[in-house]
Amino acid sequence: MKKSSMFSVVAVAAVSMLALAGCSASTTATSTRACVILPDADSGTRWESGDRPALDAAFTAAGYETDIQNAQKDANKFATIADAQLAKGCGVMVLVDFQGAGVAVATKAKAQGIPVIAYDRPIAGADYYVSFDNAVVGQMEGQAVLDGLAAAGKDPMTASIVYGSGDPTDGNAKMFLDGALSVLDAAGAKAAFTMKGTWDGPTAGTEFEQAFTALKGKVDAVLAPNDNNAAAIIAILDKNNMKVPVSGQDASVAGLQNVLLGKQTATVYKPFTIEAKAGAELAIQLLKGEKPTEAKTNDGVPFLALSPILVKAADVHIVVEAGDAKASDICTADVAAACTKYGVK
Repeated sequence: MKKSSMFSVVAVAAVSMLALAGCSASTTATSTRACVILPDADSGTRWESGDRPALDAAFTAAGYETDIQNAQKDANKFATIADAQLAKGCGVMVLVDFQGAGVAVATKAKAQGIPVIAYDRPIAGADYYVSFDNAVVGQMEGQAVLDGLAAAGKDPMTASIVYGSGDPTDGNAKMFLDGALSVLDAAGAKAAFTMKGTWDGPTAGTEFEQAFTALKGKVDAVLAPNDNNAAAIIAILDKNNMKVPVSGQDASVAGLQNVLLGKQTATVYKPFTIEAKAGAELAIQLLKGEKPTEAKTNDGVPFLALSPILVKAADVHIVVEAGDAKASDICTADVAAACTKYGVK
């Protein structure tokens, strides 16, 4: 799902930008339950530690019941969860897609008159799409690689860069990669090795080990699609006593720690509390029978785009101050000195 004529919203003001058309939504759903399916519970991702409590808090504060479940990286489980939720009754479904499983669920929900919000990842057939500006996320990741190379005094045109990307079944992955390539290509950078796309950390580690071997250890930088991938890649670099520019996104605890330690150049922070609040507010409007109007993707899906933030070591405190990470989790023994240096408290 590509985006066109979208509007970009400053993250801190995103929720206030939802406009109402003032007419009833075309849905026959009568339930007031908000059904949510998350894709995985990996410690290096944001879904359980960030989005679940933020979404639950937003719906609960508005007086709505939630049914939030996790597919645990299993497309079949995703479908099973959805069937059980739909059987019990949903007034709206908020889905974070996993390997295309959201498409069939969206079709079933819409057949029952239940509106579907594609949350963070696009889903063909969804009624609404709430996410960050994915092209900008990718551009920031590409820029992080270039910034890291510049700091190391290396020319991007001759640097040996390993390119990684997210799971190709995730519609966001191509947008992230395209955004990164737009920046890297413009700088004359080229991939010395291109890994297969994945969001799974261990898989990314295996692929990077293969890249490292193929390049005989000559790696100057890594375009990693998220912090989960980056952590696995950094573990292999550590094993080989190497520190090179590595990108990432999600501002996970592990990612923020690696940024503070100088092992990851930056992470792209997508304030999930803002995204959750925006997604929940949109869902609540639908539960109330209202029909929001938004800018649209080029295939006609109303789209609310939020603005990401590039976080380097000096910016980590921003994530903590926003309440999206705890200093006590980040500033463990080996990171404590860096936290003091950069004012993370």
